[in-house]
Amino acid sequence: MTESLLPEATDEPPRLGGPLPARTPEIGALNLLLGVARFGSLGRAAKEHGISQPAAGSRIRHLEGLLGLPLIERSAHGSKLTAEGAVVADWAKRVVSAAISLDAGVAALRAKHEGRLRIAASMTTAEYLVPHWLAELHGRRPDTTVALRVANSTEVARLVLTDRADLGFVESPDLPAGLHERTVARDRLAVVVAPGHPWTRRRRPIPASELAGTPLVQREPGSGTRDTLEAMLALYAPIVGPLVELSSTTAIKAAVEEGLGPAVLSSLAVAEELADGRLRAIEIDGVELNRKLRVIWPAGRRLTGLLRDVVAVAMGGANPQHPG
Repeated sequence: MTESLLPEATDEPPRLGGPLPARTPEIGALNLLLGVARFGSLGRAAKEHGISQPAAGSRIRHLEGLLGLPLIERSAHGSKLTAEGAVVADWAKRVVSAAISLDAGVAALRAKHEGRLRIAASMTTAEYLVPHWLAELHGRRPDTTVALRVANSTEVARLVLTDRADLGFVESPDLPAGLHERTVARDRLAVVVAPGHPWTRRRRPIPASELAGTPLVQREPGSGTRDTLEAMLALYAPIVGPLVELSSTTAIKAAVEEGLGPAVLSSLAVAEELADGRLRAIEIDGVELNRKLRVIWPAGRRLTGLLRDVVAVAMGGANPQHPG
């Protein structure tokens, strides 16, 4: 009986995770042996596995050498398993079945993971770039479900680091440790005021030092736009506190239109208001208000499948106003 050849059970569990025994056979060879048992023919088993009969014979001989056992008897009528081969084949069924189950389980996990994408994006990116990217992604992967969370850049980085987002899009110049990043677009910040603001009557650009010393209508701490601006202006003069902090770009634009004070926003966010005259752009002397928009993901994780497609779309110039 097959069971009499099995090792006696012990109370000591198998040492999983360590080196495998030197005579451990390759799963493909065991599956080929099962094919010989099923068809009674080495040639038919080889055809089933998509290899030549000589290649199949070589694999079986290697298996026999590895195990130190004769596994197949060959004759003019075909091939059949030896007594030892039948026992090995019986054990091999469990190994091959477990491998097939493993592959099916991993495939199911992969399909579940790749079918739903969690993106966290900073305000500007979420409002003015991500919709373009998602439209193109839908054309490539129509079955993908995207869950988009909008937050400031600091919160986006935290969501990615704590595995609550698969990818993040940020505007801030600095990132915490543990993240990979790649530039996907470039943006220019615009200093905007209401049409009646005194700066609109100035004939020369506003010095960067004056902008640093002017209370602005701003987003909350952690906003990528605010962090970028403060990092730029800190080189020219001490930065004063904000005139008021508001939680959205829309609220800031409305406050500026009402004459509350100047603001610095993405040129993407104020393009419409500048075009119809509701806001005026102010030129600043001595500082280039340009920044990078970046995608981030956890360090050590490779971009594959759906994640790779998202990054490719974002870097492919899907935004007509600010290519790559």
